[in-house]
This record gives sequence, C-alpha cells and structure tokens, in this order.
Amino acid sequence: MPGITVTVARPEERPLLENLFQLYVHDFSEFWQGQDRGELEPDGRFEPYPLEDYWNGEDRVPLLLRREGHLAGFALINRHFHSGRTGDWSMAEFFIVRKHRRGGLGLAAARAIFALYPGRWEAAVVRANLPALAFWRKVANGCGAAEEIDVRTDDWNGPILRFVAGI
Repeated sequence: MPGITVTVARPEERPLLENLFQLYVHDFSEFWQGQDRGELEPDGRFEPYPLEDYWNGEDRVPLLLRREGHLAGFALINRHFHSGRTGDWSMAEFFIVRKHRRGGLGLAAARAIFALYPGRWEAAVVRANLPALAFWRKVANGCGAAEEIDVRTDDWNGPILRFVAGI
C-alpha cells in the first residue's frame, strides 16, 4: 500500500503516543467486560499505559504508523514472549485508527515493521479479541509456516502466533 511509513517514536512524541493509547484502550475496553480494567478515570480518560521503558533500552521499540503523512496508528514491539519460548520480536501492542481499518493498512504496516525488524516473531492475542485473531492469523500465514499455540496461564490467556518474518 503506497504511503505507509513506520518511524520510531522519539521521546518528544510520547504525548502523541499517549493520546493514541486513549483511542486504543477505548476500542479494547469492550474485551474487559466483567473486569475492573478499562474504567474511565475521574478526568474522563483511561489509565495511562506504562510507556517509560520504551525509551530506555534496545529491547522495546515504540513505532508510529502514518499513511500519506497522516497519523494512522502505532505499534509497540519488545522481547517479552508470552509463550515462554525464545524469539527476536514480540508485537506487544498494535493499533490502527478506525478510519484506516479494513483497507489493507494494518497488513501493510505489519509488513513494513517486519522489514525493519526481521526475525522470529510472536503475536499474542487476547482470547476475546476475535477480529485481532483473524488479522494476526492472516499476517502470520502470509509469512509462511506459522505456529499457533493456546496459552492459559496467570500471565496470558489466549492464542499466540509464532512466525518468521522479514527474512
């Protein structure tokens, strides 16, 4: 898809990423029904996401996604693997704003990220998030042989897709 750019978010862009997280958590909150998570704070915003570690090392990378210069989403990648196995990168968070969904931008953004960060990837999907599972299955299967494992632990509850990308 033309016009897709992936850039590492600079520390001064943290407020921008924090704003995008409000949209992300709003969308994601439907999967937290019956839980204490996802409630609005007294100021009408969701609890902030802990982003500080994304600017303090090489094992976490905050990415901004743009289409034709317009901000369209973000991704957070790191080296925390819910499967307990080794790998190169894990997709910690991935978000495309609603305007840009279902037109191929997410897939193009994922491919652009893999080109920048090739290797063995893991994408863990919350069990209730069926649209995300369908998306990540498509992404993983497009990379070749993908493995899907089902994890139910205190740390994670949902399917995990493991695949090699960008190589």
